[in-house]
Amino acid sequence: MFYGNKISGLKNMSRIKNNMRKIIILSIILLYSCNNMNLTPPIAKKIEKKLEIHDDVRIDNYYWLNQRENQEVISYLDEENKYKESKLKSTKTFQNNLFKEMKSRIKEDDNSVPYFLNDYWYITKYEKNKEYPIYTRKYMNLEAEEEILIDVNELAKDFDYYQVSGISISPDNKKMAFGVDTLSRRIYTIKVKDLSTGKMYPDKIDGVNSYTTWALDSKTMFYTGKDEQTLRSDKIFRHSLGESQDDDTLVYEEKDETFSTSVYPSKSREYIMIGSSSTMATEYRFLSSKTPLEPFKIIQKRERGLEYSPSHVGDMFYISTNIDKSTNFKLVKTPITSTEKSNWKDVIPHREDVLIEDTDFFNDFMVIGERSNGLLKIRIKSWDGKEDYYLDLSSQFDFESETYSASIGYNPNFQTNFLRYSYTSLTTPYSVIDYNLITKYEEVQKHQEVLGGSFNSKNYTSERVFATAHDGVQIPISIVKHIDTELNSDTPLLQYGYGSYGYTRDPSFSSTRLSLLDRGFVFAIAHVRGGEYLGRPWYENGRMLSKKNTFKDFISSSKFLIEKGYTSSDHLYAEGGSAGGLLMGAIMNMAPDLYNGVIAAVPFVDVITTMLDDTIPLTSGEWDEWGNPKDKEYYEYIKSYSPYDNLLETEYPNTLVTTGLHDSQVQYWEPAKWVAKLRQYHKGDNLILLHTNMDTGHSGSSGRFEALREVAMEYAFLFMLEGITK
Repeated sequence: MFYGNKISGLKNMSRIKNNMRKIIILSIILLYSCNNMNLTPPIAKKIEKKLEIHDDVRIDNYYWLNQRENQEVISYLDEENKYKESKLKSTKTFQNNLFKEMKSRIKEDDNSVPYFLNDYWYITKYEKNKEYPIYTRKYMNLEAEEEILIDVNELAKDFDYYQVSGISISPDNKKMAFGVDTLSRRIYTIKVKDLSTGKMYPDKIDGVNSYTTWALDSKTMFYTGKDEQTLRSDKIFRHSLGESQDDDTLVYEEKDETFSTSVYPSKSREYIMIGSSSTMATEYRFLSSKTPLEPFKIIQKRERGLEYSPSHVGDMFYISTNIDKSTNFKLVKTPITSTEKSNWKDVIPHREDVLIEDTDFFNDFMVIGERSNGLLKIRIKSWDGKEDYYLDLSSQFDFESETYSASIGYNPNFQTNFLRYSYTSLTTPYSVIDYNLITKYEEVQKHQEVLGGSFNSKNYTSERVFATAHDGVQIPISIVKHIDTELNSDTPLLQYGYGSYGYTRDPSFSSTRLSLLDRGFVFAIAHVRGGEYLGRPWYENGRMLSKKNTFKDFISSSKFLIEKGYTSSDHLYAEGGSAGGLLMGAIMNMAPDLYNGVIAAVPFVDVITTMLDDTIPLTSGEWDEWGNPKDKEYYEYIKSYSPYDNLLETEYPNTLVTTGLHDSQVQYWEPAKWVAKLRQYHKGDNLILLHTNMDTGHSGSSGRFEALREVAMEYAFLFMLEGITK
């Protein structure tokens, strides 16, 4: 009896302490806000818009915010930015200090690990006080004179946003094609530079993807065009150097609106490949690089549910595929002269518990990235069958840990005995390693430096735990913290999640995250269904009519962390971006009292309206991810979780929402509408803030350091809620 009363008393003391903490923090916020004229949040005007389908009517009062050119819309976004600034005014100095702190850990004068291709070593370097990369190369030897291919800092001088992408060198090593985006809409202009003279060719290809594939003649190029309205990659063109874009030849058009297409060279550089892909199917074509004017040949016609990815080796294509119900994929081979699936022969059979995630091929070995129990292992298999083993380099890297990430790196040469791969963990900075496939000797080519002098990986500890989901499934959670951080109900914890498209958020090191960990935060990644952390079925059970598993898994993970004493709802925070922003919106509706704060970055929150509008980017290609709401069954299911359509009259957590005006992936109006409607339904004093970057898109700032300012703002938001001021 006494023990029970003691526990009850402790709980009451904890409640009193938490209530006092909330009062203090609210007082701080009010103190710094009192001098601001704008003390009340902006209220967007309502213009009723009826949206009707399947005999169901939805009223969207903020639909009008999708008018990007409307000055009233811009004014509203500006007002939201001003309001956000006023509420975060107390953290302004702290934000600047956080920015400087995070920047100070990054080596400013840094180089990438060189890679060798077609007689040249290629290196990307950064110089002190410069935001953008400088692309260089050296002929044959790393001691040779450096040749600057392109200095992006010079090109970006007069732009708020500047992105160079898709650098491609011609086979004769004399020309370089690259794409430029100055708006952050991922719409590029391809340019070509004469590397012999340093001058630009007159060629200019507008409104396309960034990457160019060269034919062997070093005069013929293939590139991917975009639909002007939906931005779907739908056409492949052939371009002859020196000619106008108007004269380019359309060599392939992807007419199925659920597919997108791309063009790229095989690793051997002997073939030009065209790939078409949707969520549930792929299709590939190939053409000899020696005969670029010939028609492409198809490998295997598309079939719904059949996915495959080919690699050229000698007289064969090696293909990773899910054929014959191989859910976790298997590896097959087929002669280049007979590529139809009836000729495919098993090389590595399908296994129920192992996902083939990646493959690479060399003159004497094949390398396979295999994911089992959430962890990626790198398998080495010789062509003669004499060797078949997994990398086990525990002398330098801990492959026995459960919170690491390994991946096959960029290996452009077939005729080499060196495999480049990478390793990182929640406590170990990123490393690039070259492994000799013959001698089995490995050498670390680069180990990420964390400057400042205070970082020691031994000061941090990580673990993997499992939460029980609503249906009994075990959900992995990767966790990292400072060794001095005590776990109890007062410990602040930031829980991250994504869970869509089969994308796996592996545990990896972040130097910026140290600013959280060093101030007592715990960081956790919930590996929810919808990703492929536990194989392809993990993805299948988190999409379409099983999408709610993603949200429920995240909530189950949160409850587990609270029950096990890692934190409490008063100190638990959630973060996700893009489709992870959808996750944030869903959990806020499903469990609004479980979190003290939420960061939703570029959030996909107006799911039903977007999936019904196939005139905007990404819609038609994602019907197999979310379902097509033109079908009543999918309409009703999506509507049942779409964050914008399920807001409640309740107290929501403190929420920071970010977006970019030029976002081509999640249009800015989704988070803008969501915040406007949140203000209508939200009860209580918790903050609802919207930050719109008026110069960027989905990925934020193009400069390597400017992007840290937004991270500093997000961290300062969390610290403010915890009463941490420095």
